[in-house]
Amino acid sequence: MAEGGEREELLSPPPVSPAKRLCSWPSPQAHHPRGSPGTAGGGVGGVGSSCLAPGARPHLQPESLLDCSAKTVAEKWAYERVEERFERIPEPVQRRIVYWSFPRNEREICMYSSFQYRGGPGASATGGSAGALPAEEGPPPPPGTAAPAAGSAPGTAAAGASSGLGAGAGAAGGGGEGLPFRRGIRLLDSGSVENVLQVGFHLSGTVTEPATASEPAMTYKVAISFDRCKITSVTCGCGNKDIFYCAHVVALSLYRIRKPDQVKLRLPISETLFQMNRDQLQKFIQYLITAHHTEVLPTAQKLADEILSSNSEINQVNGAPDPTAGASIDDENCWHLDEEQVKEQVKLFLSQGGYYGSGKQLNSMFAKVREMLRMRDSNGARMLTLITEQFMADPRLTLWRQQGTSMTDKCRQLWDELGALWVCIILNPHCKLEEKSCWLQQLQKWSDLDVCPLEDGNYGHELPNITNALPQNVSHSADSLSRPRRTVFTRAIEGRELHWQDSHLQRIISSDIYTAPACQRESERLLFNSHGQPLWLEHVPTACARVDALRSHGYPKEALRLTVAIINTLRLQQRRQLEIYKHQKKELLQRGTTTITNLEGWVGHPLDPIGCLFLTLTEACRLNDDGYMEVSDMNESRLPVYQHVPVAAGYTNSSESYLSLALEVALMGMGQQRVMPEGLYAQDKVCRNEEHLLSHLQELQLDDELVQTLQKQCVLLLEGGPFSGLGEIIHRESVPMHTFAKYLFSALLPHDPDLSYKLALRAMRLPVLENSASAADTSHPHHMVSVVPSRYPRWFTLGHLESQQCELASTMLTAAKGDTHRLRTILEAIQKHIHSSSLIFKLAQDAFKIATPTDCSTDSTLLNVALELGLQVMRMTLSTLNWRRREMVRWLVTCATEVGVRALVSILQSWYTLFTPTEATSIVAATAVSHTTILRLSLDYPQREELASCARTLALQCAMKDPQSCALSALTLCEKDHIAFEAAYQIAIDAAAGGMTHSQLFTIARYMELRGYPLRAFKLASLAMSHLNLAYNQDTHPAINDVLWACALSHSLGKNELAALIPLVVKSVHCATVLSDILRRCTVTAPGLAGIPGRRSSGKLMSTDKAPLRQLLDATINAYINTTHSRLTHISPRHYGEFIEFLSKARETFLLPQDGHLQFAQFIDNLKQIYKGKKKLMLLVRERFG
Repeated sequence: MAEGGEREELLSPPPVSPAKRLCSWPSPQAHHPRGSPGTAGGGVGGVGSSCLAPGARPHLQPESLLDCSAKTVAEKWAYERVEERFERIPEPVQRRIVYWSFPRNEREICMYSSFQYRGGPGASATGGSAGALPAEEGPPPPPGTAAPAAGSAPGTAAAGASSGLGAGAGAAGGGGEGLPFRRGIRLLDSGSVENVLQVGFHLSGTVTEPATASEPAMTYKVAISFDRCKITSVTCGCGNKDIFYCAHVVALSLYRIRKPDQVKLRLPISETLFQMNRDQLQKFIQYLITAHHTEVLPTAQKLADEILSSNSEINQVNGAPDPTAGASIDDENCWHLDEEQVKEQVKLFLSQGGYYGSGKQLNSMFAKVREMLRMRDSNGARMLTLITEQFMADPRLTLWRQQGTSMTDKCRQLWDELGALWVCIILNPHCKLEEKSCWLQQLQKWSDLDVCPLEDGNYGHELPNITNALPQNVSHSADSLSRPRRTVFTRAIEGRELHWQDSHLQRIISSDIYTAPACQRESERLLFNSHGQPLWLEHVPTACARVDALRSHGYPKEALRLTVAIINTLRLQQRRQLEIYKHQKKELLQRGTTTITNLEGWVGHPLDPIGCLFLTLTEACRLNDDGYMEVSDMNESRLPVYQHVPVAAGYTNSSESYLSLALEVALMGMGQQRVMPEGLYAQDKVCRNEEHLLSHLQELQLDDELVQTLQKQCVLLLEGGPFSGLGEIIHRESVPMHTFAKYLFSALLPHDPDLSYKLALRAMRLPVLENSASAADTSHPHHMVSVVPSRYPRWFTLGHLESQQCELASTMLTAAKGDTHRLRTILEAIQKHIHSSSLIFKLAQDAFKIATPTDCSTDSTLLNVALELGLQVMRMTLSTLNWRRREMVRWLVTCATEVGVRALVSILQSWYTLFTPTEATSIVAATAVSHTTILRLSLDYPQREELASCARTLALQCAMKDPQSCALSALTLCEKDHIAFEAAYQIAIDAAAGGMTHSQLFTIARYMELRGYPLRAFKLASLAMSHLNLAYNQDTHPAINDVLWACALSHSLGKNELAALIPLVVKSVHCATVLSDILRRCTVTAPGLAGIPGRRSSGKLMSTDKAPLRQLLDATINAYINTTHSRLTHISPRHYGEFIEFLSKARETFLLPQDGHLQFAQFIDNLKQIYKGKKKLMLLVRERFG
């Protein structure tokens, strides 16, 4: 707050305890006459119980000279200075000074009892003591009436203040109801505040919390010390441990502000004691000790002993302390702030690492610092110092440094805000040099620590100095690599070189009518534009930092004046840049390239220059709510309402408003061509800052004046050449304008469609990809790196930028629905500038959804665009891997179906440029000729035949190109055409000898049997068998079912077919159990039961002793023998039982021939002889087989 004549050291330690300055007593001759004890018992007003002297003037009359002077003295001077200055002070004067020394503005109580305070521009202090604005203070009320709430307009009764403020404070929603300020108001309104007594500069009372279902009513004693309209100390029996005042302190404070006539007022206790004689003093002391003997008796005896000792320290000091006598001259005059609680809260929030809403809480603390600065409260700098100390003590800083990892984005943003706040503190236009020096020393100390975060991650040294545009710092523009490291505090430290003594600057911020003098000196011509309006020629972010400092320290008018001067300077620079470009345009267009003229982008800058100017201007245009204060814990916000406020008088263009200037400067800043910064965080910050600015722009309701501003600035951006990000030629590494252009397009479209499309189409480019992207697809699931291999560091936000490019294109497609010409232009821009297949596919899907709404007819123009985009995606991803490829193919067929039969025919005929053979046959052709498609398109017979013919042609082409994958699909698609079917079958037979696998051949063979071609199926099965090799231990191989089916097929065809297949089986299958299963099946039924025309079955079962089964039997027995020896080589005891069962199955096969029992016996004897070392196993063999 504005702290008047006596400015305090902002970083000096706070008072340790309530003011207890030493009060001495003058001689009776020197002191003013005292009233009787009865007189001293009056109320706040001074005489009797009234707050006014007899003969008070009627309400709304001017204040008395006594009250005017007492208010000023109470606010500016410590009471000790009053006593020293004047030898004799009349008691009524003392009473009025004491009366007016209590805070008068509820806004200040609110600030210290809630995390967030949101007020309009009127909430800022504009001079004198913050919150004690002369216009807000009414005269003391006449006797018998309620006193108006301090801070309310004259004539506002306490009840009115209660309802008005209460509504305002609660307007933020239910989230604010639990705040101490709101609870304090409820306690006050419910009559819970009692026994209120003001003794000098000390206020006490009791506050009763009403009973609840779980808690009984509780009464707490509250004590408040104050000085010069600030609460300097609070004590409450509730034991509250928090940064802010508890509800009981709030209730007592508001009681004193709203009901001053009901507060008993006494002069400081030292004054009362002075009126007593010896007997009265002794009686007073003894009664006091008796009333509190358990608490004060030891202290009383100790003090008595020291006073009676002539050599004691207490007798060496003149006077005695009085906690009710106000502060001494040397005491710091600032609001009570519990430093330990600030430290603990910040430490707790940091330890939570961004979880549990801690980031929001820390941002709220930063907002509280800004609020204190705006109220010119010295606690703002104190609180920021405490916060910074805890941030620097965060153990994660050391951990991140040791591990070489970067901090989280949330934490990084908090550090940015911390650095920006310190810039505001250093640039405070009215701070003392010793204060500034103290802060700078502390900042330098923090900045020198190894763990201090860098301004921009690992690339902090690349940004220009805050004062690099100042004349005295031209020599500082050394090579960036030679610059020292830049920490988050570097910009604040650089602020030491900035001052406010420049006479031109002083005139700008101090007057609305400062214009160019009639006779200008040569040196003054650069200080004004052609209209005579003042300019401020300074590095733009630095100049904006000045604006932020003025705005943050409660100088809104001064901030506005400087903002207007900066904007006039930017306008002049913009015009000069256009003139330069006109002379260079031909050369630049021929060359096709340009250079970046802006070394430092304004969007994403650590000082947020554009955001600062925008907020400064819009705050001046924001309509206040009925309730001037809003308090909330929940961050909920209502959309602001703005009105046009004319730029202050004295300017040539009086039609301009601050709101149109806000829009203009935001457009100029975001349209600036700037190089993409290096490093992940810096690039991410550019995106976040741009989105933040655009969210503010979207809050503006565009009327005619704003639309004109928008149109004018868009034309300038399009014509801006290399100085504009929307100029004809931009640098390859220029920050893209997609997000910005999307806003401009949507805002301009209802008013100037041609300009909006021209601008959006211009912004579609992405040079960093267009100048280097190859013809191949550059898409992958997450674009986290640039495809430019030579560039370092990389564009880490490329994925986000491409998605914004896609959003811009989608917005244009939606708006151009039904307009063939515009859609064709947009399609060409998409095909030229977007290089990610995934994003083009997304655009195609979006266009398809918009073109085919469920509630109205299809838009054919947009549907054709969707199909074109889909075809481009197919071509881009044909030769690359994409996990969404199958989805893309299915979608394209659906889209082509919606377009019509000609689109389907087209993609079938040109399949080789769009699909793989497998996709073309299994998805595209199959879907095109499906019954669902025929019904969907209501096709007649010629159309169905045309589609089927195209599908068959496609199928045969695909089968020729990839028979392994497409032969079966080709056969399926060609079923209804004999010639095509025969051709597909021949392709399959020809390919069988080549690269087709047994699995593919078996599948086709089964299909042929299913279609009624058993002999063809047998031929294919035989080919498949020649490709198969089944080892002895592969008794679970997936091809076993195919082998059994092939043998069953040959058996059903006849003895000849079976005889032809068995040699293939014997050659390919070496698994004994499979062979025995085949043998058993062949002996169960007679061969030749398939019913082939021209063939007859003999009806006789086949013998295993004769061909062809004899060959199969011998192969099976040999397989059992070989498998047995293989299993015995590495057998373990736990497999003995399984082995015995295996031998049992082998015996069944051995016994099929007549001499089989002899062969099996010989086989068992051989086993016993060879494996006699396996005694336990051989014992089991004897038990089972003898």
